[in-house]
Order: sequence, then structure tokens, then C-alpha cells
Amino acid sequence: QVQLVESGGDLVQPGGSLRLSCAASGSISSVNVMGWHRQAPGKQRELVAVITTFGLTNYADSVKGRFTISRDNAKNMVYLQMNSLKPEDTAVYYCNAVIMTPMSGKYDYWGQGTQVTVSS
Repeated sequence: QVQLVESGGDLVQPGGSLRLSCAASGSISSVNVMGWHRQAPGKQRELVAVITTFGLTNYADSVKGRFTISRDNAKNMVYLQMNSLKPEDTAVYYCNAVIMTPMSGKYDYWGQGTQVTVSS
């Protein structure tokens, strides 16, 4: 069984910063691409940022220059540093990862989400 658990969501004022963390645990052979998505009320879930095993990254245009994704391969963790936050960044943020397990092969796993609210 594999679990992804996010943490770090909070209420923050516009212009503030937050750091989200996500830990993958369980019977894991390897972790491939990891990423963050978000879903605002009444909107579809959208990609925020992804990072490969070797550190190649890609960002949504709306967060480029403000957000930074990183990972710790030894700990099976991915992070999202969010700076210069705007009210439109308010959403539930979900971690996801493509994980290889001994029993089930390669599968796309998702965390339960963490709420980020940007408001004065």
C-alpha cells in the first residue's frame, strides 16, 4: 500500500509565503515524476508544477517565478515553495507521484489535499 501525505497548507496574507511538503510511503520500488496540482472552488483541477527524478521541472505560467518545486529522492518527498502568494492561488493543493511498487507495477498516486487560502 502506498500513501501520499501533504502538509503545510494554511491561511496567509497576499504577498506571503508557504512551503508545502508531501511524503510518499509504503511498499515503493521507485518514484518517478512527482508534482503538485490544485483545485479552486468551482474550477477544474490544474497542474501547478512537476519534477522528474533527475530534477527537471515544469511550471504553470501562472506560478512561474513565484513557486519552486523540489524533491528529496532519498526521502521520497516533494516540496512546493510558494512566494508572493495571490488570492487567486487559493485552492486545495494535491500532491501526486508516479510510483513503481513490487506488487502493482507503475501507478499514479494522489494525496488527500491541503488547503491554501490567501486572504487579508
